Amino acid sequence: MPDKPNIIFLFPDQLRADFLSCYGADWFETPNFDRIANSGVRYENSFSASPVCVPARTALLTGMNAIRNGVTGNLHNLRADYRDAGLKTWPELLAENGYYTVGIGKMHFYPWDDRRGFQYRSICEDKRWLEVRDDYYRYLQELGLRKMHGNEFEGYHEDKGAVVSTMPWEHSWDRFVGKEARRFIREYGSEGPFAMMVGFPGPHCPYDPSEEFLEGIDDSKIPAAAPEAPGSITRLREGNVEGNKRPWNGIDYTEFPDEAKHKVRKHYSALIKQIDHEIGEILNTLEEQGLLDNTVIILSADHGDYLGDHNLIGKASFFESAIRVPMMAMGPGIPQGQVRDEMVELRDVTATMLGFAGVDLPDWYDAQPLPGDGMPGGSGRDRIFGLLSDGWMNFDGQYKLHKYSTGEVLLFDMERDPQEQRNLASNPDFQNVLRRLDAELTAHIMQSAQASWHDRLAQNGDMSQDPSFGREGWQRPWPHPPQVAPPSYTGPVK
Repeated sequence: MPDKPNIIFLFPDQLRADFLSCYGADWFETPNFDRIANSGVRYENSFSASPVCVPARTALLTGMNAIRNGVTGNLHNLRADYRDAGLKTWPELLAENGYYTVGIGKMHFYPWDDRRGFQYRSICEDKRWLEVRDDYYRYLQELGLRKMHGNEFEGYHEDKGAVVSTMPWEHSWDRFVGKEARRFIREYGSEGPFAMMVGFPGPHCPYDPSEEFLEGIDDSKIPAAAPEAPGSITRLREGNVEGNKRPWNGIDYTEFPDEAKHKVRKHYSALIKQIDHEIGEILNTLEEQGLLDNTVIILSADHGDYLGDHNLIGKASFFESAIRVPMMAMGPGIPQGQVRDEMVELRDVTATMLGFAGVDLPDWYDAQPLPGDGMPGGSGRDRIFGLLSDGWMNFDGQYKLHKYSTGEVLLFDMERDPQEQRNLASNPDFQNVLRRLDAELTAHIMQSAQASWHDRLAQNGDMSQDPSFGREGWQRPWPHPPQVAPPSYTGPVK
């Protein structure tokens, strides 16, 4: 067996954990997701700390939280001179250590055809970026087909984005990504260790499955959406409604009746079934090529989807349906049937891949390897700190504080109120909890901001007694090596 395993990171877009049967969904089956979970380790408490596409993906690329890497919203980009500033992406680190790095499907880079260290790319970008002339665009063009906006399908506005695609399934977004991943495995997989990220554009909206994948979903068991927390998110919901009216989506969710939420959830489930099919074919191709036994497979997602929970759609806050994502891994040396309860984060995938490749974690990483038997990490996290441009979160495993630029402050006891219905922020019995979480959050943000300024340091330490500084022509050293921030404060607050 080769010294280094192959690594495949499967990465659906906008996939919440509780819509997989291995996480308890009982209205349809996801046998190939379940195969990965049952063949290795599954994490019950896995979170996306920055639950928007680009921030989540940039945290993965860099191993740093969103404040430290400077990308806290979808309009941001990793600094153009990040290499000069002393940073490297995980594909760059693996490529330097003997891996052939492969990016298949959606990456959401700016520009979209950037490589960010991937030596091989086959690109199928976001289902909403119709003007991107990527490999999928050219594939469709050769067939006389084209990318389509959701509003070109019947019932798009009336059914709040839940439609049936008229694109033949064989030529659909996720089918293309699955075929491209399998093609690479067949043609190049035996040439040496490779590290491949497979970015499925689904189950992101529009909720547009092929009709055949709607079969086998038990309508009667699809869970109803969680109600809106009374009086807690008036401005958050206004922003959610206005944002979805924009041309990328073009749907007005001012009225979001239960029957529309139910249909959205059914169609979302069918999109997951389509991805499950592709995952099964990727696993089968690895087996056919004799590669499965020496391949580590990790699966997660950039964030979830409200699907009507709290009368919202999409993501971009810290409610459970936006931040809880699946996390699972299988591969050589990972005992099967493990279920871990520790809290872990999406960006921990990056540290885990480096661990399996035998690559030391850079000094700037605040990602940490995933725990478990046969996994490179030893423990989970005590806190999950959520970071976006317009919202922050601190979750200690029981109490979750999230606060927003709208002025809305939410505090929930997740053990007693898992649907986040009773906001405790103004409850006098929980003010000590609120103050403690807020102090921890403030310290974490301050330390993250301080760590993000490494490239601006004029000195690192005390240069007041350094003769070289006192002579004409001194040049400041740049960049100072980025380093991880000190541990966040978690002490008592009275």
